[in-house]
Amino acid sequence: MTAVSSVGASRPGEAVQGGIAIVGSSPPPIDLEGSAAPARPGGASDPASTATLILALVTLAATYALVVLGSTVRVTNSGMGCPSWPLCYGRLGPIDRFHALLEQSHRYLVVVVTVCAVATAWAAWRARRRHAVLVPAGVAVGLVVVQAALGALTVLAKNAPWTVAVHLVVGLVFLGATTVSAVTALWGPERLTGSLGALGRSGWAAVLATLATIVGGSLVVANGAGGACAAWPLCPAGASGLADWQLAHRSLAVLAALGLGAFVATRWRTGSNRWRASALAAAGLFVLVAAMGAASALTRAAATWQDVHLATVALLWVSVVTSACLAAFGARRAPETGDAPRPVVGV
Repeated sequence: MTAVSSVGASRPGEAVQGGIAIVGSSPPPIDLEGSAAPARPGGASDPASTATLILALVTLAATYALVVLGSTVRVTNSGMGCPSWPLCYGRLGPIDRFHALLEQSHRYLVVVVTVCAVATAWAAWRARRRHAVLVPAGVAVGLVVVQAALGALTVLAKNAPWTVAVHLVVGLVFLGATTVSAVTALWGPERLTGSLGALGRSGWAAVLATLATIVGGSLVVANGAGGACAAWPLCPAGASGLADWQLAHRSLAVLAALGLGAFVATRWRTGSNRWRASALAAAGLFVLVAAMGAASALTRAAATWQDVHLATVALLWVSVVTSACLAAFGARRAPETGDAPRPVVGV
């Protein structure tokens, strides 16, 4: 909507040029749908908003560390390092055994992550500009409680394969929820309404196929099939039945590659520069993970290499979820903004 100003009566901040009053203020902010967005209450200096952003980022970092430490526990066969729960051999203090130390450290980190997740949700509830973060942060709180219970069940069930698988899936979804919280706190809209549908089929295909591939890879490790196929991409004739786990995992990786490629291709022209950067990062990490997986199969890699591989896989998951969030938020290429004057029709 334009304002009309007479030639002879300019206000402070306006200049009259040939019957046109030039207003020096910037245009109103544009929301994700392209319409004028209302001013955000609280301003950028809202302490609760700043706390939400910081806590969301800290929670994401701590959760990533938890997933990496969990993979270390898994590949070093330290899952039963503490046969009891929640204490390790009835002790709270440091453990002088390697496997027990890893498992108990993992439990201590769970406590830290839980506190961070709850604090993020509480800060998002208090913040006036960060209410959108409350949804994924609240989901993360619920998931970390479920994850802790599954961890206890896994120990009590002596690392039964199905408990390990469920524990892993919930852990990845939890990492995804903390990623959504952090991305929303950084770049998200004030409301998440319609964001799930805005992701589109290609986006959901990329996310779900990547998740399935990661779960499949972890099941390869959990079932002791890591060295069952010393070839790539196919397994040699006469390989043991455990090689079927490897082939299933590699088939899922192909589907994930196709899904991620379709996601990038369909969004590339309309995506923002920020989304393009995240998509390129996800694609690059996918190629790196595939190369590491091939090297691991061909060389029968040691536990240390497997742990590095799984840490990179977790980083890939964070990158894919970040790309999905930015696409779902409807991020558009930012227009040239600044203090260019706006013409206002004069009389």
